[in-house]
Amino acid sequence: MAAAMAAVRWVLLAAAAMAAVLALDNGLARTPPMGWLHWERFLCGTDCGSDPHRCVSERLFVEMADVMAAEGWRDAGYEFICIDDCWMAPTRDEHGRLQADPKRFPSGIRKLADYVHSKGLKLGIYSDVGNKTCAGFPGSYNHYDLDAQTFASWGVDLLKFDGCNSDTLELLAEGYRRMSLALNRTGRSIVYSCEWPFYLRPVKQPNYTEIKQYCNHWRNFFDVYDSWSSIKSILDWTALHQDSIVKIAGPGGWNDPDMLVIGNFGLSWDQAVTQMAMWAIMAAPLFMSNDLRHISPEAKWLLQNKEVIAINQDPLGKQGYQITKDKNFELWERPLSGQAYAVAVLNQQEIGGPRNFTFPLTLLGNGLACNPACSVWQVLPASRDCGVYSWVSSLSVEVNPTGTVLLKVMAV
Repeated sequence: MAAAMAAVRWVLLAAAAMAAVLALDNGLARTPPMGWLHWERFLCGTDCGSDPHRCVSERLFVEMADVMAAEGWRDAGYEFICIDDCWMAPTRDEHGRLQADPKRFPSGIRKLADYVHSKGLKLGIYSDVGNKTCAGFPGSYNHYDLDAQTFASWGVDLLKFDGCNSDTLELLAEGYRRMSLALNRTGRSIVYSCEWPFYLRPVKQPNYTEIKQYCNHWRNFFDVYDSWSSIKSILDWTALHQDSIVKIAGPGGWNDPDMLVIGNFGLSWDQAVTQMAMWAIMAAPLFMSNDLRHISPEAKWLLQNKEVIAINQDPLGKQGYQITKDKNFELWERPLSGQAYAVAVLNQQEIGGPRNFTFPLTLLGNGLACNPACSVWQVLPASRDCGVYSWVSSLSVEVNPTGTVLLKVMAV
């Protein structure tokens, strides 16, 4: 089994090196983008009269920008504040341009972007490749150039481009390509977030080489929910398809497993640790969807953890992958710069108490991560020095049910 896994890892790493030259050449997203996105927590709330604090409105994004600047989120690396669906008026204006809902965004998107920029942050916005967005607002079909110019004129820094309501797969692909080119023609640096492969997968295998030539990051799987079953399904899907998706990820283009839901209601502490650790291993964009105005100190500590973020943002830009699975334990690794490795031990068991998992260090890095010796540092669930090990050593870690132990292994 070890020989077979070593061969798989060599193939993934070699393919990743070849794919790096095929990324979208807009100079953006050299590491996975980080920020905040309203959708999972705030959905399509439009009744500001009865629920002003949770309504998708100018007020929500201004307040979130204030918190991100004042409470360490921006300094931790979370630089984008992103508007998702339901920001628009029901119709375009008399010139055919998209417009914000005038009651919920009375100052307009340009003024909101200026405010966000004044806080040292960047603004993201949402549209759709089809005739309508997923929530039924005007889509960008047949308006790609106009909408790109509009977003650029407003000072937008990221576009999340959804895939609802496109009549054919050919129109879907054409729309994603055309919007990418239209954004580049504006001359403004706008990160391009796609859902292209997710909408292809029910019918055909995505061409990730092509997708990376047009998109900075892309969704592959269903929307994340505030639940362990949702997090688990994303991890299971990623492991199952890692041979086709890991090799393409790298600077300029990333697989996006969707939002961080840490700080909401559905995850235990161990499950929150698992999401943060595994999103770091997967080199995932880190877009929180929570209420930063009301978040626990524990969730804030986890989301702002400098050691975990450093792994996520590692400049080598290689996505991690599952090495082995044994009795509900999963062992994952991610190559890092400086010949280091991030290692995650995930306990998928949902019954009982903490369990020990022991594995030979020769499993890591094709046998080279700990050759002739290595230091092991535990990052999560708490930071501690695990000591120095020889190449022939085994390492034992204790992991809570549905929890993860995240390690950094460095050759010495």
